[in-house]
This record gives sequence, structure tokens and C-alpha cells, in this order.
Amino acid sequence: MLKAEYENTRREIFENPENWKDAFNLCVRNSLAVEEFIIRILSERNMDFAVVSAGSFCRRELSPYSDIDIMFILPELTPERENLIRNAITDLWDAGIDVAHTIRTFSDIRKFLEEDLHAFTQFFETRFIYGCVDVYNQWNKQLFGLLDDKFRADLLERFFEDQKLRHEKYGDSPKVLEPNIKYSAGGLRDLHSIEWMYSFINNSIFAEQNEITYTENFIKRLKKDGTINARTAGNLLQSYKLILNARNLLHLESGRKNDRLEFLYQEKIANKIAENDSSWIPMMKKYFQAANTIFRFSKTLMKSFAAQFSEKLSDKFNIELDEDFFLQGKTINLSHQKELSLSDILRAFYYRGYYDGRFEDNLRAKVLDRVEESELNPDDDSESSVFFREILRLPKNVGKTLGALNEFGVLGVFLPDFKDLVGFFQPGVYHCYTADEHTIVAINNLEKLDKETSPIAKLYHSLKRKDLLFLSVLFHDIAKPHGISGHEIMGAEIAGSALPGLGYDSDEVDLVKFLVRHHLTMEQIAFRRNLNDPSTLNNFASIFSDRHVLDFLYLITYADLSAVSPVVWTQWKSELLHELYRKTALMLEDNISGEELLHLQTREKYEEAVEHLGESVIEHIDAINDISYLTEFSQKEIEAHADEIQKGGETSVFFNESEGFTSITVITRDYSALLSKLCGVLTINDLNIHDAKIYTRNDGIIIDNFNVTDFRSGKTVEPEKYQKIRSDMIAAVNNELHIPAEIKKVKSKWWRLESKIFRRKSRVRIVLEKHEKYTIIDVISPDRLGLLYQVTSTLNKLGMSIFFAKISTSGDDVVDAFYVLDRNHNKVSENEFELIKFELNESIEEIL
Repeated sequence: MLKAEYENTRREIFENPENWKDAFNLCVRNSLAVEEFIIRILSERNMDFAVVSAGSFCRRELSPYSDIDIMFILPELTPERENLIRNAITDLWDAGIDVAHTIRTFSDIRKFLEEDLHAFTQFFETRFIYGCVDVYNQWNKQLFGLLDDKFRADLLERFFEDQKLRHEKYGDSPKVLEPNIKYSAGGLRDLHSIEWMYSFINNSIFAEQNEITYTENFIKRLKKDGTINARTAGNLLQSYKLILNARNLLHLESGRKNDRLEFLYQEKIANKIAENDSSWIPMMKKYFQAANTIFRFSKTLMKSFAAQFSEKLSDKFNIELDEDFFLQGKTINLSHQKELSLSDILRAFYYRGYYDGRFEDNLRAKVLDRVEESELNPDDDSESSVFFREILRLPKNVGKTLGALNEFGVLGVFLPDFKDLVGFFQPGVYHCYTADEHTIVAINNLEKLDKETSPIAKLYHSLKRKDLLFLSVLFHDIAKPHGISGHEIMGAEIAGSALPGLGYDSDEVDLVKFLVRHHLTMEQIAFRRNLNDPSTLNNFASIFSDRHVLDFLYLITYADLSAVSPVVWTQWKSELLHELYRKTALMLEDNISGEELLHLQTREKYEEAVEHLGESVIEHIDAINDISYLTEFSQKEIEAHADEIQKGGETSVFFNESEGFTSITVITRDYSALLSKLCGVLTINDLNIHDAKIYTRNDGIIIDNFNVTDFRSGKTVEPEKYQKIRSDMIAAVNNELHIPAEIKKVKSKWWRLESKIFRRKSRVRIVLEKHEKYTIIDVISPDRLGLLYQVTSTLNKLGMSIFFAKISTSGDDVVDAFYVLDRNHNKVSENEFELIKFELNESIEEIL
């Protein structure tokens, strides 16, 4: 009976649409209801110890499926007390109250302080429910009595480290596109951590017996003691409430405890609350703003707490920066009270970056107030551009300073075009951040090259005008809010209009415009085209006035790709991009064509081969129709190929592990549909194909090479799988393997993972491009298991011969590029283009 009553009570709370809009009301009502039923069940027991709530239950912020944590506090544990607790827990479970309980004695306070930070923090977040209140008060007295300044300083450092590790695991930006509501930067736990730190520093607990949340009590306290003003308190409370509401609705939509706000649930939650605009994009923009507020506040309070335990510097060590600002330790201070102009604020941020410091609380509040008053106008403050240019010229901390400018809202005021980028949502499997955060991460990644020794890092070290590189990154996606397609073209126009007013001359503006306009060009060539094709190299090199501009483009391309997500910037892509850079740089330096470059490189390789390899191997090389074969394989590999062919075996399969991927080479006699079958074999062995190169000898023997990774892990193929892959390859070549049936089995096996990874459906596009020797077909499609097999099968049915293929990921789509000739080994007639597009579209739609 009690169980039914309990379930009905909670159901009424959760199903009331009014509670979907007020997070505090839902959580408080839920927490009080649970508390009431626990007291009813325990009320007949005589307990000489304390029963307290903990975690979100104590906070009266209990979301629908949050853990119901209770703690039994005892002076010491006896068999009688243990039995009483056991019976109480059984009765609670029988009533449907699924509590998670812990038993703590007074001796546990010191034990967990020294051994388990997470368990110890729970002690600062308790609320008395039932039993002996004197025991509870004595517990709190001993808890705070144990903490001297040395303990507090040590505990503070451990909290800082814990937050750092948590952010590394769940996302260190408040603008992660699929955030963990609780643990990502700017999530609920950031504010919880601040509350715990404040509690042990000030010997206070905020679990007053009133019907409001722990957070409301905490913010009231901060406002009362002057830590924050009324405006900050209001912003902080509304931000926390918004994020807590997202958690409540996520629980209700998931039907379980769930803190990962994935795209699927973002859309469902937006539809559930049905605001004026039920689109999930504006909802998430508000979410990111709220997370940024909490993240910024938590960082500020943490620095303030750290300062309390640092030795205070005497005023005689203050360093006057100018007539308005002085430096005290690492803190930027305002020398006198004044209304800050935009140039004052940018000057303060310049000092913040130069000295790697932070703002004193009064200065911080003044900056935020000025931004929120919306009275700052860059057009009325010509000096502001001077300090902005100086920020970009900082010897370090440029990304960190621009990130702080963005967090405070100043960047959007100074660059109105950037304001639309703030919180701009670019959903997808591969994008991790909002567009503004992606931009800041890209600049940070460039600055990280300072400490590296890779070829691209050395190039970065040598760059004299890094400020123009940073400026280009700042503008590279600035037009995305106006439309993803063509944003590079519009972005160049925006840069061209804005930069003269910031004090940049025509040459500087032209360079930035060029880099914004072409920030996608280098990756498109490197990842979609044959880099041993002279016409590709000639066309790419022709856009550059000199090597200097190429250097800039290489770096901005790296910055852009490396800031999308960790899975996008791979060793394979790094090598491709560097190969294109290296070849183009040689062409520009020596003023030679792509044909001349490739001839020189292959001649060197050929002469080296003649010198070291046998006559039969040279004959094998001479029989290949593509000179790039020499640059693709090592002499040892080429010898192995020639040896296998000379032995007369029907099919040979080679494996070679390179950094980041596994290279699989198949040697056999060519026939129609062979490439499609080989792609099918790789698919049924759970492999992702990154590119395919086809070399054909004049006797009809082909050497097909594939760069692959494991579908699930994204890593190289485990050697234990080699034998099965080899066997399947031989069976497929001999028509002994029914590929479509095998692919169906694989899709059945991986359907859950496939639906999770490939969950957004965009439009299929087929683009045909003319080339000197071939017709290039670009297939842009949402990714799916077996896609490459499907496409190559269709091309074979259309009578196409594939001579080169490259597979690249772009956003959530794949771009498969094929160099083909028709059945007569001629370039495809334009009259066939529409038929090819139609057939490819139809075949791809079958598997989407």
C-alpha cells in the first residue's frame, strides 16, 4: 500500500507539465516527498544515531532518477545498531524507495580526509532527517574541528586537481556539443565543488530546514557576505536552474539516470518544453550561456580561494602598469574607481594575458557589469583596436586571453560579427564544440606547437607574423551563422570589411582574406585527391603568390582540423597534409611544375632501385602503369611484391602497420568487380577504409593497397585478425564468399553502434569533375557500414574502371573520391553524368 502511494506521489510530480519548466520546484517537491516517506517508515524505530540525506537528496535537488543517498552517522557501530540499520533499509526497499546507504562513524572523518576525497566531500553535504540530532551536531563539530589551515590548504589543492581531472575526462569546455550535465566544465558539479570549498573554508553547511534548494541557500549567503552582487547572484541562480532543468527533463525522457545530453535528447527536450521556438538549437544556445556563467564563476572563486591561502604580498611589491591598473602578484587591479571604456577593458585583458594573471574581484565585476549594460561601442572608442592588435601580438597566452574575452562577452562586443558565432551549434558526430569555442581551441592548439619539435611546429616557430595567423583563425568560421555552405567565401568578405577599421593595412587584409577564403582548400585536396597527380599539384600551387602564404595556409588548416575533435586529427591525415605541403613548397621554391617535381622524385627512387634491386624487380617496376608506385612502397615491399608474382601464386595479401593505420596490399589478377569485393571483405572484418590505391601491371596483375583502421576502436588492426582477412580476401577473389550476405550479418552485429555513431542524415551529393586523364567522381554521403562496397559495386555495374580512390571524413559525412574511366578506358562522357548521379543516389539511399 505504501509503495503504491509513494509511486503515485512521485508520478504526479513528474507528469505535471508545470514542473518541467521549474527545476527547483520539481526537485524540492521530489526531495520532500522522498524525505516524508523515509520518516514515515523510520518513525516507529528508536534510533540513538542520526539518519541524514546526502548528495542531491540533501541538496533538495533530486532529479527524477537521481540516487537517493542516505547516511547513518554513529559514534560507533555495534551489532544492535547494524541490525537496526539492516531492517530499516529492507523496509525502505520494500516501499519502493531505492536508497543507496553508507554507514559512517566519527573515526571515518579523519580516515576519509586522508584516503578518499570523494567520500569526504559528502560529509559537507548532509541534512538531518531522523534519529538523534545531537549525534548529527557532534559529527559536524568534529568535522570542522579537524580542519586547520594546513588541512584546508591541502584539501583545496586536492579539489583543484580533482576538478582538472574531471574536466579532462568529461570535457574541459562549457561549450561541448554533447555535454555531461553533471561533470563537464560548466556543469552542476562545478558549482557543487565551489560550495564544498566554501563550506570547509568557512565552517558552514547550507542544509537549512527550509523548502528551498541547497544552491539557493548558498547563493543567498554569497550575496549576503558581499562575495557577489545582486546581478551576479541572479545570473548564477538562473544559469544553474536552467542546467538542472535540462537534467530533470533528460531523466524523464531517458526513463533512467542519465547525464549525457546527446543530440537525440536535446531535440526531445526542446519539444517537451515547447517554448515559442521549440527548436533545440536556441535551447542549447541558452544552455551554453548558462554553462559558461557557471564555469567562469567557478574559476574566479577557485582563484579567490587559492589567494586566501597564499601569502599576501605587501603593497610595496605592487607594480604600476599604467595610471589605471597595477599588478599585485598575479592579480590585475584597478588603481581607482572609474567607468571602464572598451579600450580600458581590452587593455586590462592585455595585461591579464601578458602576466598570465587574473582580475581582482572588483575589476572583474566592473567588466561584467559594463558588458551586461550593453553600452560599450567599438565605434566610439578608436583606441580599443590598438589593444586588440597587441593582444594578438602577445608572446604567449593569445588563445587563453581571447577565450577569457569570449567568456566575459567582450569579444562579441568588440567584433559584432563574432557575436553570432557565440554558442553557434554545429551538430555532428565529429564536432565537439560550438563554433566560437572551436575557434578558441584552434588558436590554443597553434600555441601548443611552441613546445613541440614536429615539422609543423618548427614552421610555426619560424613564423614572424603569428598575429595574422591568429586573426585568420578568428575569422575563419565567422560567417557560419549565415550558412555553412559557402561560409569561407562570405567569411573572407566579412574580414575584408572589418579589418581596415581595426588598423590593418591592405597587404595584411589581403592575406587574412585569402586564408579565410581557402581555409578548407588544403584539406579538400589532401584528403580527396591523388597527391601523385601532377594536375592536382599544379592547380593547388597556382593559388599561391609565394611560399610564405603556403606556410600560413598549412598552419590554419592544421589549427582548424585539430580543433574539431580528437578523432578527426589523425596521424594519417597529418601525413597527407604534410605531403601536400612539402610537394607544393618545393614547387614554389624551385619554380617547377607538378610533372617536373614528380619526375625528379620518381627518377631518384628509380635510380636508387636500379642500384639496389635485382633485374626481375626492375622488370616488375617497369610493368607498373603508375610511377607513384615507387613512392608508395619501400624497396623491401616492392621486392616482396615481385617475389610473390614470380612465384605464380593466385592471390597474395600483405600487412604493414604504419603509425595510425594498417596498410593492406592485395596482389591478384584483375577482373570486373574485384575492387568492390575487396572493399566488401574489409567491411565484413570490421575495418574502416581510409584510402585505396590501384596499380595495374601491363600483364593484368593488380596491386591494390588499402589504409584501414579498426571500426570500433579507430586504431590499427590487431595482428590476430590478419589470417581471417587473408582467407576472406582469397575466398572473395575466387568467388567463394557471398559479400552481400556477409555485410548483412555485420550490420546486424553492429546495428546499435552504427545507429549511435551515424545518427544524423544529411543529403547525398554526387559531383563529377573533369581531369586531364580521368573523370573524378566525388560521393558525399552520410556514413554507413558498407557504403564503400555499395558505391564501388554500383560503379562497376555502370562499367567504370577505378584507378584511384580516397575516402575522407568531413563533418558527419564521408567524401569518397574516385578517379575513373569508362569501359573503353576513356574519360566519361558528360552525357553520362546524370545517369551516374541517379544510379549512385539510388544505391546509397538503399542503405541509409
